Amino acid sequence: MEGPKFGMFQLMLSLTQRSIEQRYRGSVLGILWAFLTPLFMLAVFTFVFAVVFQARWQGSQTNSTIEFAIILFAGLTVFNLFAEVVSAAPGLVISQPNLVKKVVFPLEILPLVALATALFQAGIALVILLALQISFGSGFHLAVLLIPVLILPLCLFSLGLAWFLASFGVYVRDVGQIIPPIVTALMFLTPIFYPRSALPAWLQPYLGYNPLAYSIDEVRNAVVFGTLPDPVTWLIGLAGGLAIAGLGYAFFQKTRKGFADVL
Repeated sequence: MEGPKFGMFQLMLSLTQRSIEQRYRGSVLGILWAFLTPLFMLAVFTFVFAVVFQARWQGSQTNSTIEFAIILFAGLTVFNLFAEVVSAAPGLVISQPNLVKKVVFPLEILPLVALATALFQAGIALVILLALQISFGSGFHLAVLLIPVLILPLCLFSLGLAWFLASFGVYVRDVGQIIPPIVTALMFLTPIFYPRSALPAWLQPYLGYNPLAYSIDEVRNAVVFGTLPDPVTWLIGLAGGLAIAGLGYAFFQKTRKGFADVL
């Protein structure tokens, strides 16, 4: 039993490595773009919101532009993890028609590869975030060590959506066109550029059902403020993530039989 599982894991690592290499192959700076891109986006968003709009974070310790930038970057790091997986999902299967025709190839591994690739990118962004926090923020907090645990519910949620969208995208090609604007809308509807407390009181409770909002809040609190999550809330989020992942996987396996006919 362990042999096939180990082989699946090795295959996922190999495909993830190839995905990362293909992303930067042929560019002059190569893997450095993984560091430069988040830094560039951080600079742009900080200039627009903190300098032009003079935005400040409610409840922050120093109410400074630097702290706002760190808080903003923490939210963007978590959101980009979700956005990268979901945005790539509709094209995962249709971009690999040769694999679909191989009966023995485990197509269900493709969303896992997308998630692993996104985690690699998020890991680099996290290194930059911690460097900023240690150099210009309030220092290193031990709560940071819990980040892998804090993002687990979001990873499961993203994986479930990826399985669903990868399958649905085979039959309805419009899905690939719909997802990008939805992801962009979610970026502004999720408390990344503003705290949850800035929303109208009647709307705040509904954000509790948004796994993005929960994960962003908890990672931000751990990195910037050093606070720990509520275990009960985390367990509820984990249960929800497992449910979405299970449903997405089941849908993918149920519908994959028709992939070859469509492609």
